[in-house]
Amino acid sequence: MAFSFNVSSSRGRAPLLLTGGLHFIILAIAGQADTPEAWPWALLAMSVVSFFAWLGNHRRYRQIHDLPTSKVASASQGYVELLGIGRLIDGSAVHCPVSLSPCCWYRYMVEEEQNDNKWKTVDEGHSVAHFFLVDDSGSCVISPDGAEVVTSAHKSWRDGNMRYNEWLLLPGDTLYAIGEFVTHTANAPSVTEEREDISALLSEWKNDRQNLIKRFDLDQDGTISLKEWELARMQAIREVRKRQLEQTGRQTEGVHLLRKPRDKRLFLLSNEMPDTLGRRYLWWSWAHLGGFIGLGAWGLVMLGVR
Repeated sequence: MAFSFNVSSSRGRAPLLLTGGLHFIILAIAGQADTPEAWPWALLAMSVVSFFAWLGNHRRYRQIHDLPTSKVASASQGYVELLGIGRLIDGSAVHCPVSLSPCCWYRYMVEEEQNDNKWKTVDEGHSVAHFFLVDDSGSCVISPDGAEVVTSAHKSWRDGNMRYNEWLLLPGDTLYAIGEFVTHTANAPSVTEEREDISALLSEWKNDRQNLIKRFDLDQDGTISLKEWELARMQAIREVRKRQLEQTGRQTEGVHLLRKPRDKRLFLLSNEMPDTLGRRYLWWSWAHLGGFIGLGAWGLVMLGVR
């Protein structure tokens, strides 16, 4: 069974570990060593890599499998899973520098062929521009900075001694996302504005001393003590905030944002359905678990034979 697992990351981590690319690097190093003594240690190193790759893939599978899909309009604040369509913000497309393809997000890598037939990376980069995830309940702004991106939209081509690679998330395609969901309420008054409103209301009450005494003179001694004034101040805060809610509306629509979790949990974007993506991570987790056991045993046997 063969899988195409195009993993890109704006953090520059995980892909080689998740898919086993590090195994080939270890094999190349062992081959260049040109000594039989290197191979048992290479196998053990590959076993260790497989162990951590198993952990990484299994962790991603569990988060995809266990986290319920939320609608944008009803998603709770915090760590969520969303599924919708990728859309551009205000119709302004991002363009990948190497092909000028319009997209929601890109990563590119330019390599140059060397005299020894090896490839050297001469340029690479990724976009951090925001875009929308839209479902049938609303839209959410995606901030892709720090995301691990799994995409099937991958192109690679050569031009002379140069090789170009690009990974894209395209507008109109499926967009699956796991990350931290936050909502910024529109038209919310600032702290300074709220303090000014509270001060104005308290001044208004001071000018109407008779009503102030009637409302807050709890011991009925004809004066307002410090404790009674604090009660008046708390009541002013409640009334100002109630007035703000009435002015802006209890159902004021906010701006929804999905971003990299602050607690370092997985931040994942993909143009694949979660079931497909989850099965792929599960397959890789089992493959690496087998590699951890098999390669480790093989390496220990070779060391024992020696």
